[in-house]
Amino acid sequence: MSKFLLFTLALSALSAQERPIVLKTSTLYDGKGKTLHNQIVVIEGSKIARIGGAAPANAVVYDLAALTVTPGWIDTHSHIIWHFDNNGRFAGRDEPQEQAVLHIAENLVATLNAGFTTIQSPGSIQDKDVRDMIAHGNLVGPRILSSFQPITNPQWDPAKMKATVDERKQQGADFIKLFASKSIREGGAITLSQEQIDAVCGEAKAQGLRTIVHAHSAESAKASTLAGCTSIEHGAFVTDDVFDLMAQRGTYYDPNIGLVLQNYLENKPKYFGIGNYNEEGFAYMEKGLSITLDTFKKALKHKDLKIIYGTDATAGAHGQNYREFIVRVKDGGMDPMQALISATSLSAQSLNLEKEIGSIEPGMQADIVGFDGDPLKDVYAAGRAVFVMKGGKVYENLARGSKTGWRPAGKESAR
Repeated sequence: MSKFLLFTLALSALSAQERPIVLKTSTLYDGKGKTLHNQIVVIEGSKIARIGGAAPANAVVYDLAALTVTPGWIDTHSHIIWHFDNNGRFAGRDEPQEQAVLHIAENLVATLNAGFTTIQSPGSIQDKDVRDMIAHGNLVGPRILSSFQPITNPQWDPAKMKATVDERKQQGADFIKLFASKSIREGGAITLSQEQIDAVCGEAKAQGLRTIVHAHSAESAKASTLAGCTSIEHGAFVTDDVFDLMAQRGTYYDPNIGLVLQNYLENKPKYFGIGNYNEEGFAYMEKGLSITLDTFKKALKHKDLKIIYGTDATAGAHGQNYREFIVRVKDGGMDPMQALISATSLSAQSLNLEKEIGSIEPGMQADIVGFDGDPLKDVYAAGRAVFVMKGGKVYENLARGSKTGWRPAGKESAR
């Protein structure tokens, strides 16, 4: 099915649905570790009314018995506006705005049709308009939370950083994104003092905002954990003692091991020569594949560590967010059910949205996905979302599984 047709179908789903909806399921994972068999899910408006019982006489019925049903998946780290321009290069400021808008719309539809009904974009100021248009029903895409522009300047004093947090709050940001280390392309060393990190995370908490921190080094992750920040992003060089501290403090860990570096390497010509996307940077990323995987395996040994599901999806990766699940389970050795919980209810908890999304139960938003196959038995089925509902509206319905997901080069998609 063409992207244009998917976009058209998605737009048609915006029409009001007054009748209740019934989803007939045979295998349903609720997002919290429970498996239900041969149940119906009754949806009224945007929410799940009940599970089980008799179907309302006037209901619109979708038969998903041939599929595996889960809550809508959540990507806690996705740069949704990043894209390649019409010349096949990482888009910059000189791109015509009308072209950028179309590419962003394509990213949104691809992400939603992959089964990701909520994302967190950490960020860009353009996110605000995209977020609000989706929320108002004027644009099709996943539910978006954004930090707008991240805080990146290591030369700012604590007062300036606090003031910037206040500014983001006034602008309407959902959370704060802080850079406390260099990128993996530059080795990931810490860039901020404890006082600076304390200022940002402390002020954010006072303003009722979460803070996610780009922190590759053990030092930056430790400082951010001590400051009470919400989550550590990437953490390629985090050590066991810091993972212990994070587990004790309830700090979330968002490792991003299955998509971001792979996507950069697969699309090297489209990035090369822009900023630090140079030979040295790509060499670091090549090494980073094994470094981040080893760190992830280390993290799994810390049973109380809360590992959430973010991909750091950039240009070229949108719609492939499920690859993170494949790598975590297949290569990282994560228990498939725990990986699913990470992508649903645990990530919802990290966003402070656990009472709205991330699980299939009465009162929750009707964000529901059906897969051709069972991702807990065949990881590649995670790439075959063929039914997607967000807030009670159906955006994708290929009920008999006519969709092929990503597999490593040289292998056909599992059926």
